Amino acid sequence: MANDIGLAVSGSKKRARQRIGRGIGSGRGRTAGRGQKGAKSRSGANRRWYAEGGQTPILRRFPKLPGFSNARYRTEFEPVNVSALNAFEDGAEVGPSELIAAGIAKRGPIKILGSGSLERKLTVSATRFSAAAIAKIEAAGGSARVIE
Repeated sequence: MANDIGLAVSGSKKRARQRIGRGIGSGRGRTAGRGQKGAKSRSGANRRWYAEGGQTPILRRFPKLPGFSNARYRTEFEPVNVSALNAFEDGAEVGPSELIAAGIAKRGPIKILGSGSLERKLTVSATRFSAAAIAKIEAAGGSARVIE
């Protein structure tokens, strides 16, 4: 097959996959791209993940610590300060869904913290409140309600 200026065009634009271990003349024979000797050149044998070749293995470098950690099961709260609640109208009921819709919080559960000042009377519902936050909400004439 030739193109319009007489040069031959190959039938496929994709290069053929290199077949390894098919004789010295193939360019990938004998060691088949695995190099010379060693664990990575052997059939079916790769180094184990914990074998570090003379260096003290990581499993021996760290002590066997007793006990149980609850850290992976703890609840992460989204913090919201009372100053951010001034974005709502006076007398509004503010819950997690309203805070997320307004872009003040990303996700629940939410903890209201006492930083800043509150100028509006609001009914605030959240998973947790700090003592300072409850005091500021009630001082503004509103109420704080804990939800589960």
